Amino acid sequence: MSVTVVRRPPALASGTEPVPGYRVLAHLTRTGWLDVYDAWSEERACRCVLKAVRPDRRGERRLGERLLREGRWLRDLAHPHLVRAYDTFSAPEPLVVLETLTGETLAHLLYRLRRRPAAADVALLGAQLCSAAHYLHGHGLLHLDLKPSNVVVDRGHAKVLDLSVARPPGPAPAGIGTLRYLAPEQARGGLLTAAADVWGIGVTLYEVACGEGPFDPGTAGGTAAGPYDGTGTYGREDRYPQLERGAPPVASRRRLPPALAAAVDGCLRTDPRARPAVAELAAALEATLPVPGRPG
Repeated sequence: MSVTVVRRPPALASGTEPVPGYRVLAHLTRTGWLDVYDAWSEERACRCVLKAVRPDRRGERRLGERLLREGRWLRDLAHPHLVRAYDTFSAPEPLVVLETLTGETLAHLLYRLRRRPAAADVALLGAQLCSAAHYLHGHGLLHLDLKPSNVVVDRGHAKVLDLSVARPPGPAPAGIGTLRYLAPEQARGGLLTAAADVWGIGVTLYEVACGEGPFDPGTAGGTAAGPYDGTGTYGREDRYPQLERGAPPVASRRRLPPALAAAVDGCLRTDPRARPAVAELAAALEATLPVPGRPG
């Protein structure tokens, strides 16, 4: 039996200038449809990040349009907890230039440190995610993919990445986002509101606080699949655990201050109408933070 080996085109080599003024320093990562590069900006005399559609998928026009749409949003929006874009280019191929962030993604920190952060750090992170979500919602966008790998933290300051699946509130097809982090209404498809991002904040805080998400593989029936890549498919077809059961209470995994645990659990209510509004969630999280000069 013969085996067909699929050889994907290589990433751009160091020194390549995909557009004038930007020089590739190194290839950082390859996703289902993107290549991400560390690069140098001649105009700004600083490092930056380039996102480009993978060479083998450049013929898919909608992916280029999706990348440029994200770049335009990040270029026009400005918020201290949201990554910024510097430039977008439609030719010779779609490309977006982003600021280089110091720090690490939450996903990498959780894997590398293998320890649970203090409750106050969880609450502060949640308040910052609420701030970013509130800003996006005020500009008519839902993020729809809030998760540890889309948040970079540097000395306690969080920035949200990746608006590639963002869209205005309203009807949406099933499965937009990443399987383990989808709100039930995202998994089913239908009307999406700000409550979907409240779920994303809650499931992110749950994983940060407990070291594992409520729907992680191997935990109480959780299942695995790859991230949504814009085509409607995942790395493997699988069921949505959040449609089969509710999230276990945070208290079943870790002891947290009751008010903080209640805030996280509230985000993960199956009915989106039962979840707190972003402003209500932010106030609840901020109320659990220690006040300087006030005893414990």
